[in-house]
Amino acid sequence: MTLKEYIDVIVDFLRDYKEKHPFLKGYVVGISGGVDSSLVATLVKKAVGKENMMGILMPIDSNIADLNDGIELCKAMDIPYKVIDATEAYKVFRKEIETASGELDISTAGNLKARMRMSMLYAYAQKHSYVVTGTDNADEEYTGYFTKYGDGGVDILPIVHLLKGEVVEACKMLGVPNKLAERVPTAGLFEGQTDEKEMGVTYKDLDNYLLGKPVDDAVNAKIERLHAVSEHKRNPIPTPKEFIRD
Repeated sequence: MTLKEYIDVIVDFLRDYKEKHPFLKGYVVGISGGVDSSLVATLVKKAVGKENMMGILMPIDSNIADLNDGIELCKAMDIPYKVIDATEAYKVFRKEIETASGELDISTAGNLKARMRMSMLYAYAQKHSYVVTGTDNADEEYTGYFTKYGDGGVDILPIVHLLKGEVVEACKMLGVPNKLAERVPTAGLFEGQTDEKEMGVTYKDLDNYLLGKPVDDAVNAKIERLHAVSEHKRNPIPTPKEFIRD
């Protein structure tokens, strides 16, 4: 199957899911300005039309360039959007947590932002009977490069079987501006953060690894470690054995 053909599979999947669940009125997508959310938003619009979706941009103490890129994507692809700036709420929330626990490190503070965004998406989705649409790709799913109950807290994952390089290629095929399709991947959770810097491996190496192609031994070890330590994110919530009542 070609990538073009698989794009049609995703579009049909999204359209069919909505049709099979008539109580759902559409999809909500958190738009970051990055390539993954750009692709998902574009596919959702292609599947169900802009009248059955909403893009939500959620700057939280973040780089204004991310917001501008997200708005550019929505305007270029004619995607309806709303901006919810939770920066002040985040500062208050973080201050209260730090009062109780001590200063948060960069990673914990970043995950707090991701979980606040998840809460906002679900509040909007519940209000409008929408589905919260995930943007994780195959690389992120395998390495666990997502926040548990943050961007990992979703109802549906349309691009989870696409490698990062395929996401970029699919965006270009669908007319997403090259500036956004080729944007340096970042979760935008703290200043100077990039996906590849934080993971310690490149998406090119990750794609090759998942395709079964040879990668450097050190890179192979890093990827396998990322997969192992993130296993809890992909597994069901642990529970004890069933309670068999007398």
